[in-house]
Amino acid sequence: MKSKDQGLHRGLGERQIRLMALGAAIGVGLFLGSGNAIRMAGPGIMLSYIIGGAVIFMIMRALGEMAVHNPVAGSFSRYAQDYLGPLQGYLTGWNYWFLWLVTCVAEITAVAIYMGIWFPDVPRWIWALAALGSMGAVNLLAVKAYGEFEFWFALIKVVTIILMIVGGAGMIIFGLGNDGVAIGISNLWTHGGFFPNGAQGVLMSLQMVMFAYLGVEMIGLTAGEAANPKKSIPDAINSVFWRILIFYVGALFVILSIYPWNEIGTTGSPFVMTFERLGIKTAAGIINFVVLTAALSSCNGGIFSTGRMLYNLALQGQAPKAFAETTASGVPRRAIMVSVLALLIGVLLNYLVPEKVFIWVTSISTFGAIWTWGIILVTQMRFRQTLSPLEIKNLAFRMPFAPYGSWLSLAFLALVIGLMAYFPDTRIALMIGPAWLILLTVLYYVLGLAPKERGEEVPQGYEAGWPPADIHLPNKK
Repeated sequence: MKSKDQGLHRGLGERQIRLMALGAAIGVGLFLGSGNAIRMAGPGIMLSYIIGGAVIFMIMRALGEMAVHNPVAGSFSRYAQDYLGPLQGYLTGWNYWFLWLVTCVAEITAVAIYMGIWFPDVPRWIWALAALGSMGAVNLLAVKAYGEFEFWFALIKVVTIILMIVGGAGMIIFGLGNDGVAIGISNLWTHGGFFPNGAQGVLMSLQMVMFAYLGVEMIGLTAGEAANPKKSIPDAINSVFWRILIFYVGALFVILSIYPWNEIGTTGSPFVMTFERLGIKTAAGIINFVVLTAALSSCNGGIFSTGRMLYNLALQGQAPKAFAETTASGVPRRAIMVSVLALLIGVLLNYLVPEKVFIWVTSISTFGAIWTWGIILVTQMRFRQTLSPLEIKNLAFRMPFAPYGSWLSLAFLALVIGLMAYFPDTRIALMIGPAWLILLTVLYYVLGLAPKERGEEVPQGYEAGWPPADIHLPNKK
């Protein structure tokens, strides 16, 4: 049943959003060892995660400032449209849609690989299709169902990391699993020092570290469906940096203390090795289950993100109007269905095209992450320019150190782009990414996707009107 006036429903509670934010910050890469990044920076990788986490925190606070002020579907794409212009909103929305599309294809493929460990005789495409079908079905239910699945997916990851940190701390301090001989933390500096490859190693690892954080910005997309966005969004965002310190830096501290950094990744996942050393013989199966749920969680979140972004683009007149229709339970069914259909094509291509071509396509998502974060920062600065000093002071959730924090974060993102240009493996992203944006821009003008003048029409789904009463738009000259 379709609903032309109800729009999205605010069905996500604080408990769900808090765990979703936590789950979004913890990816599959941590469980599989972050091996490449550790080989680049050694124990200094912890500093990379702290620096990257601080920048991500500033980006999330910039997004949170706008999301609490105007909690709508589309989040940063909508804000880019309102404060930078329709072209920027269009580019950000479609770019983010494609970013998650490619990421989901990779995650579905990962699910098939993990299931293949347990069921080697079953064709992998069956598991890929099953993962896509099940997560697509979850998203077609009420948003509350999506939030509940994400809550439990995130909880599995959190509990696993906490158990690993506690067990690892027992080895370091009390010698658990090491015949009672405390391991200590000397491995952090006895194999070439804390920075075995110098400052260059830390810099080289930054690009890989930053992409581990891709998905945190998804919390902004929940603002339009949060039951109490003015409380749940700030709570989730404020805890991002501490979560990163505890779960990323804490886990890496334990792993790098127990095992020499130059041996990590050569004999399997450090999580598996740590649990086996504690006497848990089924450790490999446990970690396989955890990374399986992590991949399903990413797929689930990706379908949610692509569906909501298409819904918002339709409201802005930059995607077919049919995508703006919702079911009686407030789900943008058609937007979700077309994303799932595109993922089916992606899964097929993943098996048909050469691996190198697929890597080139996924590099768009790498570039897309930098674009999205940069747009969030620039939009937040433009948003502030439309407010008076008193209005800025009265904002319910303010970004700290503005505008200096935004400029420093933008400079950091520019550094990451420079590092991507330096390495041949990632240089391709700086060719394909801009080419993708140019293609989108050409389509924007050829298809006449520029929205009508504000005030001519109230887009379907915006309960507050168009433009919303609580949003400050730039003065037109």
